[in-house]
Amino acid sequence: MKTILVTGGIASGKSTVCARLKRLGWPVYDSDSRTKALYDSVPGLRERVERAIGRPFSEIGIIFEDERARAALEAVVYPEVLRDFLAWRESLPKSLPAVVFESAVALDKPQFDGLFDEVWLVTAPLEQRLARNPKSAQRLAAQPEIDPARVQRILCNDRSPRTLQRRTDALVQAFLQENTNKDEI
Repeated sequence: MKTILVTGGIASGKSTVCARLKRLGWPVYDSDSRTKALYDSVPGLRERVERAIGRPFSEIGIIFEDERARAALEAVVYPEVLRDFLAWRESLPKSLPAVVFESAVALDKPQFDGLFDEVWLVTAPLEQRLARNPKSAQRLAAQPEIDPARVQRILCNDRSPRTLQRRTDALVQAFLQENTNKDEI
């Protein structure tokens, strides 16, 4: 079973691609929603975050403006996310062709080094991203640009949702063809 990172900037279409992958039967680990769940399920995590960022948990949004607070939060939270992902992946059938880890930032975080067999980048023109999510402008600085040399497959989300679905389906078919054990056929 391969582990695929689906990544891209805010409002690029990662969630749309991952929703399609789910409909196709691929397990998807949504790191944003899982992280939020961990704040409630891991004893003491909120308090550790508060100590790390030096603010009440209700002010966690400061990480988008304060690089030091973001790094401190990541040092506390990302090991928990990694443990949670590994346990989730281990619980899945080994016969699956792949599992998906959805994250805008995991590619550049050392805690996740070596985790991904492939990286799929979802791109979209900046104007479209800003139109889809006006708040994305303030978060762009917190998300580094992704070096295309570190990416195996690119999905361009510059047209309709239907076009993105067709492109996702084509990418999945190419992946499956390349990763099917020819001895099993």
